[in-house]
Amino acid sequence: QVRLEESGGGLVQPGGSLRLSCAASVRTLEYYAIAWFRQAPGKEREGVACITSGDGSTYYADSVKDRFTMSRDSAKKMVYLQMSGLTAEDTAVYYCAADRKYSGYRGTWHRSGLYDYWGQGTQVTVSS
Repeated sequence: QVRLEESGGGLVQPGGSLRLSCAASVRTLEYYAIAWFRQAPGKEREGVACITSGDGSTYYADSVKDRFTMSRDSAKKMVYLQMSGLTAEDTAVYYCAADRKYSGYRGTWHRSGLYDYWGQGTQVTVSS
């Protein structure tokens, strides 16, 4: 059973930065495509970023490109989402998701149904 645990959420002022972490209870992190999703109140869950299995290519939603950076530390079995230039529109619960069967591809990584494993989420609130 794969477990994902997010941390690092909190309250941050507009323009500020935050780093989210996702701890994965897997044997080999590179075997999994891992993505960050977020869901704001009254809105659908949306894909934020993905790191593919294998070579670790990264994909981003247009709304966060150039502001967010996703990375992984295979030795620590951790995945990170470094967020900067935060705005109120980034306020949401952020979820880490993973899948071993799906590798992660440019056109489909944002589809939540492709990921079997999910964390409980961490709240990010951007407000002055």
